[in-house]
Amino acid sequence: MSGPRPPMRFGLFIGQVGMSWPELARRFMLADELGFDHAWLVDHLMPTDPPHERPAFEAWTSLAALASVTKRIHLGVLVSSNTFRHPSLLAKQAITVDHISDGRLILGIGTGWYEDEHRRFGIDFPRAPERVERLEEAVEVITRLAGGTSATYEGRHYRLDGAHALPRSIQRPRIPILIAAHRPRMLRLAARHADIWDTFPSIDGTATDGVASSLAERVSAFDAACRDQGRDPATIRRSVWVGAEPLASEAAYSDFVEHHRSLGFTDLMTALPAHPGSTVRTIATGLIPRLRAAEASSTAPLVGGDLSAAAPGNRTTS
Repeated sequence: MSGPRPPMRFGLFIGQVGMSWPELARRFMLADELGFDHAWLVDHLMPTDPPHERPAFEAWTSLAALASVTKRIHLGVLVSSNTFRHPSLLAKQAITVDHISDGRLILGIGTGWYEDEHRRFGIDFPRAPERVERLEEAVEVITRLAGGTSATYEGRHYRLDGAHALPRSIQRPRIPILIAAHRPRMLRLAARHADIWDTFPSIDGTATDGVASSLAERVSAFDAACRDQGRDPATIRRSVWVGAEPLASEAAYSDFVEHHRSLGFTDLMTALPAHPGSTVRTIATGLIPRLRAAEASSTAPLVGGDLSAAAPGNRTTS
């Protein structure tokens, strides 16, 4: 990357599977209170792993409600399945949540991947090449509608004819768009359109099931795709998420940050444990501010060095 990287941001992949509404709201309010930068729902109509009979609230209606009970934290869906909604509707939903949250929305979107839920709920699930085509058109539709003026578009899959998406979003020129991309064609699409590129390690039974490339290989391919598009790779945020394991101790979280920051990731997310304890609070209110300060002042190595130098003491495993 040629330019300076954006500063680190720290997030929580909270999800909503198996939770009551009060529990889900409490977890987002906790993330807000602890000072995390962003928190995320998933966009699934059912759990993607068994047992499938657990509850799962719909993502965008939940996000609107969560925007009203949080004050500071950025919010998003990681990521919206483009197969579930016409992009015009998604654009309007996103603008609404951006107003409810006073400009705290990140619009995450991807092709959709979980075929079984589409079958069960009677939703069309095109083959992968068409889903990628549809996603690229969807991003174009959303971008055109963001301008607040009359938008017309004629694509293979979507059309606009003098549509006005008003009011405009709080954020200008538009709500930042996060695109999930793990394979070569999607990496090229994200390089063309994303404000934030999202990926995560290859995990069976998820969107990265069968992805052979490592995170480092995907980063290299994404950087090359950005340069092919005439974009400076350093100007695009990149997010990654893992399970809750790094929140077990300050040492584990430091290792997680050091490893992924060395790969160029700017937005670092973990799952939130089912029962967050004192260690999560210590990491959020002690370690993370020290990591931010160290990065801002360059007083401690953040790439290829020991992050514990930026965060002495207070290491706990409970």
